[in-house]
Amino acid sequence: MPTPLRTAVIVDAVRTPVAKGKPGGAYATVHPVDLHAHILSTLVERTGIDPAVIDDVVSGTVGQVGEQSGNTARWAVLAAGFPESVPAVTVDRQCGSSQQALHFAAQGVMSGAYDVAIASGVESMSHVPIGSQTVGRDFVGPRVADRYPSGLIPQGISAELIAQKWGLTRAQLDAFSAQSHHRAAQARDHGLFTRELAPVKVTREDGSVHEVFDDESVRPGTTVESLAALRLAFKNDHWAQRYPDLDFKVTAGSSSPVNDGAAALLVTSEEAALRLGLTPRARLHAFAVVGDDPVMMLTGIIPATAKVLDRAGLTIGDIDAFEVNEAFASVVLAWLAETGADPAKVNVNGGAIAIGHPLGASGARLTTTLLSVLEQRGGRYGLQVMCEAGGLANATVVERL
Repeated sequence: MPTPLRTAVIVDAVRTPVAKGKPGGAYATVHPVDLHAHILSTLVERTGIDPAVIDDVVSGTVGQVGEQSGNTARWAVLAAGFPESVPAVTVDRQCGSSQQALHFAAQGVMSGAYDVAIASGVESMSHVPIGSQTVGRDFVGPRVADRYPSGLIPQGISAELIAQKWGLTRAQLDAFSAQSHHRAAQARDHGLFTRELAPVKVTREDGSVHEVFDDESVRPGTTVESLAALRLAFKNDHWAQRYPDLDFKVTAGSSSPVNDGAAALLVTSEEAALRLGLTPRARLHAFAVVGDDPVMMLTGIIPATAKVLDRAGLTIGDIDAFEVNEAFASVVLAWLAETGADPAKVNVNGGAIAIGHPLGASGARLTTTLLSVLEQRGGRYGLQVMCEAGGLANATVVERL
């Protein structure tokens, strides 16, 4: 007889404030290993566990080059002061990397391979600019090129194609983006992020010390009118000629910014939580991962949502809170149109357009925020879904305890 699967629970979740991922951003002088180590040590301090009991740290990072190369999670574990006996691995499922890390950690617990694990993610886009690991390289090879002879395209153009396919207007994209900033600013002002945040002390180049408390990309003064004045982000002669019928609409304002940040979750079995005197906040109810069209690319969240709901035995109406990564406004609006989800339950404390999108950390950040929202609103089930480069998407259903 096969051994029945155990239940995986989330004991706690924490994230750094998200900073602008560029020179002059709040974490521009912070090595990504140290940023990651800060969130790992904070998680251990908050839960009171002995780090020696951690069976593995599974972490997501997209830009695995330069300061984030060489299995960056291992160095973060050591920088956090954990015993050398604590292993770590760095995974890459593009924007869903730390959501996939959470799935792997939970699956390890459910199978009995782990009793205690950390799922985490880090991305320092000020140190490792987006695309650094692939610049100047053919990373798909000739067989993929043969399969898609019209050529693969950047995500921004995919976002434009999605807006066109679902008949979204520039005004709709701008209104959604402004709402993201307003919701995030309101959540910040009402202390709704307080529990999930671990402020970061930063030593600047001049030697002064500054503590970062809030997400740096949130702009509370954002209006539809101010967004309407922004230029188109992805229209140029090349793409206009390639897609002559495409009505370009996407701007920097309706896209997620580049950011630095880290997040981490403590995942255990129910038995280990009881043995260690820990009180779980949620259980991991269902997981799904899908592949989809790599040209349209960002639509995988639609079938991923259907798949995870089917696995969970739930309907869209059973979900009390959604976190849908705001890579672009058009992605979330198309998802809303296809799923019929209640917009009032989606990204209620703002999303990545406002809070930011530190690629490898975003999956863990979304789960951390989702737990906060469920607790703040007394909800039971939360669903998180993320689009990913290459036409992939991860979806997760958690149940508040």
